[in-house]
Amino acid sequence: MRIESRHKHACYVLAASALLSGCAAFSADGGMTEVSQMTQQRIGQPLERANNTKDAQAESRRSEQVRQLLAQPLTADDAVRIALLNNPALQADLAELGVAEADLVQAGRLRNPGISFGRLERTGGGAEIERGIMFDLAGLLTMPMRTQIERGRFEQARVRAAASAVTLAADVRRAYFSAVAARQTAQFMARAQQAAEAGAELAQRMQQVGNWNRLDTAREQMFYADATAALARSQHEERVTRERLIRLLGLWQSDVTLSLPDTLPALPSTPRDAIDLEKLALENRLDIQLAKQATASTAQALGLNKTTRFINVLDLGYRNKSETGAPRRDGYEISLELPLFDWGTARVAKAEALYMQALNRTADTAIRARSQVRESYSAYRTNYDLSRHYRDEVVPLRKKISEEMQLRYNGMLASVFDLLADACRQIDAVNAAINAQRDFWLAETDLQAAINGAGSPTDVSTNANRAVATNATNNEH
Repeated sequence: MRIESRHKHACYVLAASALLSGCAAFSADGGMTEVSQMTQQRIGQPLERANNTKDAQAESRRSEQVRQLLAQPLTADDAVRIALLNNPALQADLAELGVAEADLVQAGRLRNPGISFGRLERTGGGAEIERGIMFDLAGLLTMPMRTQIERGRFEQARVRAAASAVTLAADVRRAYFSAVAARQTAQFMARAQQAAEAGAELAQRMQQVGNWNRLDTAREQMFYADATAALARSQHEERVTRERLIRLLGLWQSDVTLSLPDTLPALPSTPRDAIDLEKLALENRLDIQLAKQATASTAQALGLNKTTRFINVLDLGYRNKSETGAPRRDGYEISLELPLFDWGTARVAKAEALYMQALNRTADTAIRARSQVRESYSAYRTNYDLSRHYRDEVVPLRKKISEEMQLRYNGMLASVFDLLADACRQIDAVNAAINAQRDFWLAETDLQAAINGAGSPTDVSTNANRAVATNATNNEH
């Protein structure tokens, strides 16, 4: 009866272990549904992860979407959509979801049992045989807590994935507005250079027939030379900003067709109001959410360290022994780590320090978030007012002055030097207006990033990982 009872106990342990391990399974989408929802709420764009396998149909569908978006002049929203579909760095960040989910599933599975077998030959014949099977009882007892900790880390991985998408969207919008502004500037400088070239040729011809002196001709030639240099610089800036945008979009072809509009979007009719922006940032910012989750995970890891402070290695197993000519004997074995040299105080102290570190970093993240929102709104409103000022006041006045100067020159009331100086000031005014409009859209992007953004949550989330890793390292045997 005792033998049967011990067999039953061993079977119960094995069945319970198999049942608990079977509860740990991978999700259908690897957490992408929640990540896509977080991304959609913040940037208005869905998110999807590239298939782990070579899915030719899915890849063809994604490529077709990118081709359709590139077939027409690109908008800022279309550029973000292409990047979310096509940027390989983002897909690499999304792969971290699979790593975190694998850790979660692994935490819900017991360590494989160990089997031992020994045979000793007896003098005079016969043999003595020992058999045993050992189960990780400590792992079984701490499985719920370890699973909860890894579930928290999986939640952090989902927030980090959404944060990567939000950060990429902001970077794409900045690169897009910079590229369109550079294109607009280059086109304007091309027209200015053509006008300067025509003026230089006319001055040279008039000098040849004696109608202009050499000083005025040299001034006209100098204006043309400056315009040519400015055009070269603006064309280089156009190429640089365009390539930066291409990299963020994840476009591979060196001769990719990327059609950008000729001008920046118009200013909104009214600027955004500053009411409740700080509150909105505290609710929406992903780095704050990640910091809170990291603090909670660190607290859970602290609880696990305290639970396993004295005993973190405990194995239970079934054993039997048989000898030639003697009945088989059954029993059990318990393997226990004795806390003689390490009482776990260092692990607990480290976990407590990491928890306090995470707590203070969460507070620091919230403080910086509110300050960034205020700073970003100041830049947003200032650049809006400046851009509108150039649009409504400066550029129309420069145009009016140029028209009056041309009339005076035609009536021989102004010199060619006055005309050239006015042309330079008009070019400067138009370029300043383009830059002010570009700066507004960059500031608007920065404000959205400050409200929804990801910040730099790596240091905050690392605490929970270090706390869990500390415990896991001490549990390895």
